[in-house]
Amino acid sequence: MKRLFLIEFHKLKHNKSAKILSILYFVLFSAIALFASIRFNFGAIDFRFADQGIFNFPYIWHFNTYVVAFLKIFLAIVIVSMMSSEYTNRTLKQNLIDGLSKKEFILSKFLNVLLYAAASTVLVFVVSLVLGLIFSDFDEASIIFSDLEYVFAYFVKLLGFFSLCMFLGIFVKRSAFALGFLFLIWVIEGIIYLVITFQLKVLKPLIQFMPLESMSNLIKEPVTRLNIVKSTAQSVNPEFVKNYDVSLLSIIIVLVWTFIFVYGSLLVLKKRDL
Repeated sequence: MKRLFLIEFHKLKHNKSAKILSILYFVLFSAIALFASIRFNFGAIDFRFADQGIFNFPYIWHFNTYVVAFLKIFLAIVIVSMMSSEYTNRTLKQNLIDGLSKKEFILSKFLNVLLYAAASTVLVFVVSLVLGLIFSDFDEASIIFSDLEYVFAYFVKLLGFFSLCMFLGIFVKRSAFALGFLFLIWVIEGIIYLVITFQLKVLKPLIQFMPLESMSNLIKEPVTRLNIVKSTAQSVNPEFVKNYDVSLLSIIIVLVWTFIFVYGSLLVLKKRDL
């Protein structure tokens, strides 16, 4: 395992685009948190996002994991470009000649996926904790460390999404085409979602099993959970009720997809003539 990690670290260290995109991701990540804490003062308008309760514990775990998840596309580009560079730079072939098995190669790539997901999760936890300690109206430990299932769901979400990117990178071999395929999957899922929602309602329970939809279901939008938005929604529709919990079924579905993507990557590599 240590050998696989060192091989991947060596490749990452010499991949300039991967380093730039990774740094950009973490800078943007921190910038969002900083932006939310800035006070805007224009004449009679004195406004700061942090004062709207978005950084209150435990809501901050839900809000931050949902918002920051949109930035995962930066790391997705890193992952697919690293997969394609294995083909274009012939490092994959060289690794196999040097004695690395195809199973070890996929394992080393999955280690990459795991590390990116873990690093991003640790960062979202630390940044959210610091922002919450500064801006939250609540400082009891029992409240601070409640609802942490959103942080775990965030990790599972990234793990599933990056595994999909890894599979597409290996399957398509070109980063631009892999990202194109990713967009195509998103469009196809969107069309299926609309058709089932409006024309085939009897199939609606099946929507949650689609790969991107299952990842999206892990953390539901948090905006309508804010008291002011929730009150407005309930005044318009008194029957408005929404479940924001992280469901065990959603986690299992995404983990199954993760396994399928990783195992699928191995099958593609085994059948491919390098």
